[in-house]
Amino acid sequence: MQFIGIEIAPASTKAVVLDLDSAEILAEASISHSWIDGLPPGYLEQEPTRWIEATDRVIRNCLNQPKVDKKQIAAIGLAGPQRGLVILDKQNRVIRPTKLAGDVSVQKQADEIARAFGGSPGLLELIGQSPATDSAAAECLWLKQHEPYHFQRAASLLTVQDFIAYWLSGERASEPGSASTTGLFDIRNRKWSDELIGFIDPELSDLLPPIGASDQPRGLLRSALAKDWGLSELVQVGAGSSAPLLSALSAGCVTNGSVAVELGSNGTVVGVGTSPVIDLRDEIFPLCSATGSWIGMASSPNTSLAPEVLRRHYGWSSTDYERMVASVSPGADNLLLFPYFSPESVPRLADACGVLHGITPAHLARATAEGVALGLSYAMSRLTEMGFDPPEIRLIGEATDSTVMPQLLADALGVPVVPVSSRHGSDVGAAIQAVVAFFHQCGESLGFEEICSYLVSGNPEGRCDPDPENHSLYQDRMARQQYLVDTLHPTGFI
Repeated sequence: MQFIGIEIAPASTKAVVLDLDSAEILAEASISHSWIDGLPPGYLEQEPTRWIEATDRVIRNCLNQPKVDKKQIAAIGLAGPQRGLVILDKQNRVIRPTKLAGDVSVQKQADEIARAFGGSPGLLELIGQSPATDSAAAECLWLKQHEPYHFQRAASLLTVQDFIAYWLSGERASEPGSASTTGLFDIRNRKWSDELIGFIDPELSDLLPPIGASDQPRGLLRSALAKDWGLSELVQVGAGSSAPLLSALSAGCVTNGSVAVELGSNGTVVGVGTSPVIDLRDEIFPLCSATGSWIGMASSPNTSLAPEVLRRHYGWSSTDYERMVASVSPGADNLLLFPYFSPESVPRLADACGVLHGITPAHLARATAEGVALGLSYAMSRLTEMGFDPPEIRLIGEATDSTVMPQLLADALGVPVVPVSSRHGSDVGAAIQAVVAFFHQCGESLGFEEICSYLVSGNPEGRCDPDPENHSLYQDRMARQQYLVDTLHPTGFI
């Protein structure tokens, strides 16, 4: 049997075809996206209809590749961005473009919600998390205040993955992982928050989809699409979920206490728990998982932004950059970089800037790579304080091909780092979620742990154990970095 996994991201829509028998990727395809031009400062939006077109194209592209057997396609899984709200009218027409990560136009509304519920402590008590600027909760209030005509026309509010699943199956629904990214969801009780919805607008509850289980299919592929693509009308559409949650699934992190690190467009640390992973300091963001449990997540855009800024400045390729990093010993001869090129969430530094002193190009490269690793190390230290003690950390994303980052991460985090064999992330996770749902629908009790043990493998040759001396060095540097952050940020020097 073969399963399609799709990831809709701000940069592109990707698809893979996963063969269950061989545990191999048989085909893959990608279509780039573009932003809407001419918007006011602080706005980042895309047209949802473009995602339908892109999904159609990547599926057709994959199905036309030689190793794919259309008769063997059993289910389609979906991953979407952590932020993204699609607003439909009664005729299922898109009312307005969708705001995505990086859009800060709803900051005022996020602040208004926080004030109404006693700030972060009150929101953590109410729903288990503190939704901020990137939440659908703030966007709903913004829509009501700034575009009341659109708000009055709204008949359905869906995350990006739920919108595409609706197009594929005709079934309007969500699952706890997707719903928990909206800021409208009580993650402890796995239901929409009546109090938060009532504050924004009581009628909002009628616009939100029902919540289904993560391990159950959304429904069957619409017959018109099945006929058009040459697929069986019995092909299932999986529940879908948010990309970071499905990336953790693609790394095989489904058991209690397991941790995954992903280096891609963002740097993300995800820990899996059997109960809500709630951080009273509001640095680790708690979510429901895509597998029926909970996760704590720390995400940093600076892990990719800081190295990219340096590479562009010197005109380095990725190989050049890594060669420079490797040419300098751990500690970068005492050069320390605060890689806050954009607002940081771990630690929470909404308006921070970078700090650097004592410069040579090679030392800059090493300090940048170490700054990234120290930021992820801080996130791991917060998870450790909350009870996480993983025997190893699964590494996914671009860093799996790096010659220096896996070892640097192991030294900084103090835990063995094992790259996952496949470079794919949430698209494969979406396919795995669809596999589990398919078997449940067929009456077979194969769970996420069993499926992942078969489909997901670490690369034993790429395993990196921490060097005790280097780990001690990086612990000291992390303490120094946090002392400087705590000292300089309140006075405006970071």
